[in-house]
Amino acid sequence: MKKIQILTLIILFFGSGLIAQSGKSARYVKPVNFQKKVTTIVSGKSRSYYSLNNEIASVINLRGPGVLRIITRARFAPGKDGTLKYEIKYTVDGGEMQSKIIANVKRTKNATYKNGSLGMPGQLRDFEIELDRGDHTIELFLKDVDTPVAVRYKFTPTKAKKQDWIAFCPLRPSEPVDLISRESTVKYYRFSMEKPVKVELTGPTQLRVLSRIENHYHMKGRINYRLQVVENGEVKNTYQLSSRRSEIAVYKNDKDIIPGKACEFVINVPQGKHIYEIKPLDKNKSTVLGRFLLPEKDVQLGQ
Repeated sequence: MKKIQILTLIILFFGSGLIAQSGKSARYVKPVNFQKKVTTIVSGKSRSYYSLNNEIASVINLRGPGVLRIITRARFAPGKDGTLKYEIKYTVDGGEMQSKIIANVKRTKNATYKNGSLGMPGQLRDFEIELDRGDHTIELFLKDVDTPVAVRYKFTPTKAKKQDWIAFCPLRPSEPVDLISRESTVKYYRFSMEKPVKVELTGPTQLRVLSRIENHYHMKGRINYRLQVVENGEVKNTYQLSSRRSEIAVYKNDKDIIPGKACEFVINVPQGKHIYEIKPLDKNKSTVLGRFLLPEKDVQLGQ
């Protein structure tokens, strides 16, 4: 009998641990800029939604890989009924504009607004955006203002595909720079708006880019910077990155500046030969350090 009780306790212990872990895996996030909140009562519980605008983007910053669930509710004016239709436009890392059309939305039966004068929420409609590994910026707009829409954002991280990465030298390293991180020397390459870095690759493969903005010792707090990726002469993506001073990395031969924490993004390289140019877009910011890696299995393709 005691053995059964002990076994039951063990199962309950590990079961609760798994539940706790799964509960931590998904989290709700809020926009970093436009935060006009619409409090919605769903089955007696308060939920925070954020209004979408047709001019000001709602900006979400995340580190992947993972899935971002866009949970939307249109708003019915007081006394109005019928169905609603709306369109949400969005970009990921400054790439091509995409859209999601949502139609035949009716008034919901299980939700109300905390502020009853707003009217009635529509039925919940959602869609998902899959994010690769690295830092991402998602910008969302409402196509028009005819139908007010509020959104809740739920992010579920996923495990990155396990693979080995090999560092390589770009075509145009402005200046090799050695950093010491966790007692190991790591080579980066300095580049700037005036002297962008170039990489030539043969796909299909992936280019993993680790970047660190260079800080002077008097700089404090978080520093935002942008990197633009040009593929074969055309703008492919613009990454909005944010970093603090690194706590573990230092320069091997320079004590006057300190590197920022590494930010990461991955470029999916299509079939064929491609030239990529990466450059900062902020005139008032410092130079940037870059480290470039290919999957080990694709090293011959990158040469």
